[in-house]
Amino acid sequence: MAEVLLTADAARSLVDSVDAFLFDCDGVIWKGDELIEGVPETLELLRKMGKKIVFVTNNSRKSRKQYSNKFKALGLDVTEEEIFTSSFAATMFLKLNNFSPEKKVYVVGEDGILEELKLAGFECFGGPEDGKKNIMLEANFYFDHDKSVGAVIVGLDQYFNYYKMQYASLCIRENPGCLFIATNRDPTGHMTPTQEWPGAGTMVAAVSCSVQKEPIVVGKPSSFLMDFLLKRPTSLLCGTPNRRIA
Repeated sequence: MAEVLLTADAARSLVDSVDAFLFDCDGVIWKGDELIEGVPETLELLRKMGKKIVFVTNNSRKSRKQYSNKFKALGLDVTEEEIFTSSFAATMFLKLNNFSPEKKVYVVGEDGILEELKLAGFECFGGPEDGKKNIMLEANFYFDHDKSVGAVIVGLDQYFNYYKMQYASLCIRENPGCLFIATNRDPTGHMTPTQEWPGAGTMVAAVSCSVQKEPIVVGKPSSFLMDFLLKRPTSLLCGTPNRRIA
């Protein structure tokens, strides 16, 4: 389908009808560590017009604080409150569903998930550290796991390995009521400006196949993400009734 450019009047009408704008990050604001042309000017214009801006990313490798630092490094003034990551979404899912403080969270993912969980007061482990661990498949070998794990969160993980897949699978299969949460199911992602790379969906698919169970997805395009943004008391999206979000 051929691209159709909006006229100036149509573009202005669209912007005027919208109170809040939600932007993806990877491939929209930047590619890898390179800012996409025209982004600073667009954001500055929307802010001058009084529009609310929220940045939503399925990339769980960083926490909101880490993403705020990345925005600043690229010359963009963005607060943590304007950032909604899938690592934060997974943490808020546990919080809103009254996850027991006596239970632990096993993470197949990176520091962003671990940091958000710890900030929320949850006990968690796994992450990059378990990327260094190996399994020796020998006769009579028994793989032990923590029976107090009540949730497994799977996100993008460049340290993904057989050890993590087995640990996550055992927790989900054998710990009663253990939640299986996916930050997202994106098959690919813009990790560098030159290529697409395997996304979190590839890690999620591996664990899902092993346990023969579908995960609870908290990132885009899940309804949880939008419901949380719209309903949280301090939401940046609280605008005038009958106005729109784009």
